[in-house]
Amino acid sequence: MNKSKEFDLVVYGATGFTGRLVAEYLVKQYANDSSLKWAMAGRSEQKLAQVRDEIGAPSDIPLVVADAENKVSMEHMLDRTKVVLTTVGPYQLYGSDLVAMCASKGVDYVDLCGEPVWMREMIDAHGETAKSSGARIVFSCGFDSIPFDLGVFHLQELAKQQLGHTVSRVKGRVRKMRGTFSGGTAASLKATLAAAKQDPTKMQLLLNPFSLTPGFQGTEQPHGNKPYYDEDLGSWVTSFIMAAINTRNVHRSNHLLNYAYGEDFVYDEMLMTGPGEKGEAIANAVASDKSMSGDKGPKPGEGPSKEEREAGFYDALFVGIDTNGQQINVSVSGELDPGYGSTSRMIAESAICLVKDATDTKGGIWTTAPAMGDKLIKRLVDNAGLSFKQE
Repeated sequence: MNKSKEFDLVVYGATGFTGRLVAEYLVKQYANDSSLKWAMAGRSEQKLAQVRDEIGAPSDIPLVVADAENKVSMEHMLDRTKVVLTTVGPYQLYGSDLVAMCASKGVDYVDLCGEPVWMREMIDAHGETAKSSGARIVFSCGFDSIPFDLGVFHLQELAKQQLGHTVSRVKGRVRKMRGTFSGGTAASLKATLAAAKQDPTKMQLLLNPFSLTPGFQGTEQPHGNKPYYDEDLGSWVTSFIMAAINTRNVHRSNHLLNYAYGEDFVYDEMLMTGPGEKGEAIANAVASDKSMSGDKGPKPGEGPSKEEREAGFYDALFVGIDTNGQQINVSVSGELDPGYGSTSRMIAESAICLVKDATDTKGGIWTTAPAMGDKLIKRLVDNAGLSFKQE
């Protein structure tokens, strides 16, 4: 059904801050690849043309007018593309109809969602439809949660090769990070917390590490919300704000991989702040920081300058321990600031991977590891400035 489509992918929200970065990346990275057919979509043709010219895109890049308020325009966009890449969030406010349409029409979908309660609602409402239509719907294709989901996946693949089995305990530890979270991430967090405060069942889902594994409740997980000194790492560790979405996606990957990591798999994520009194002081300061849920920080559509994005980076360590105490360590690092620069590359490569590489992945609502796995890792290493290394 998808083979005769006009476009491989459409960047929906191309005039927004992150959508524009995605389009800019596609222009630079795939300038000489005539096999990739893509388009820019948004509410205003005039703004789309302006962004196209400002980012130096060829004048023949197609512009598609699509407005979430106008269902006919959205359907027309989906009829023309194999995959829709959407940066228009918070998704619980602007994404539900698009997911429903993609699921029913058999159109692939990638987003930057970090909203587990909404994701679970979409899984329950549209998972079976997507399976029958062949639509591959993949949430969280940015900094939340690709480096973490694929970091654990890569570690487990190495464990199978080197230890003969997967490991039941993995610690995700962010060692270094420079950059800002996106305004969209902050808006999503606020929308999620507001919805959860009004509805106790949503709050229960938000707090449940297995909120994205319907019908499965695994073993008790560490909360990861209080600073402590981690003897194994020789460093203080503290709460990491993305853990609330990343851990859920990693457990969903295990669920979709038929519990390849084990039904008793334990995973948590924390931020390393270093040894000694200084490490302890930083850990406590981070744990008490509430700025993401306040009114400070970037608004949706805003973000750091090009210089700030290019000065950014991140480095995460994954420590896998089996029941005999054998250990395997993997690091995942990325160029550019995580929330914008690296994220825009990751979602672009995810969309292309779905269309060009992961052709045998069936319809359904996926996470990146079971949907694309090593194929996406290869793309990210080759094109997007990520590295996956055993340490």
